[in-house]
Amino acid sequence: MFPKDVEVILARHLASCLALPIFIVDPEGNLVFYNEPAEPILGRRFEESGEMPASEWSTVFAPTDAAGAAIAPEALPLMIALLDRRPAYLTFRIRGLDGVSRHISSTAFPLIGQGARLLGAIALLWETER
Repeated sequence: MFPKDVEVILARHLASCLALPIFIVDPEGNLVFYNEPAEPILGRRFEESGEMPASEWSTVFAPTDAAGAAIAPEALPLMIALLDRRPAYLTFRIRGLDGVSRHISSTAFPLIGQGARLLGAIALLWETER
């Protein structure tokens, strides 16, 4: 499932060099990478969790709104960026892969290459106070 598009490979490399938590998906929504700063938020090292299909990552973190209601996968910023090809932002709760509940904010944007080719999407994450 490793990305073949050079732009996604470069985005992955850039993410690996940054201190900002980053989550990258391919055009089908499959998780292809999250960087080391994202690991404490997501509750597991990327080398341990590996790549995941969208159907898995969009539910395994059990995203919920402020009232505790489940957030549909298509309402998550990363999926909005991918499906609607526009930036999206949301503050919500997740359950990390370590079982710890965290309040996070996420801003996501589509990766669009030459010729308007959809390459995937990137989410910037940060843990927030309520």
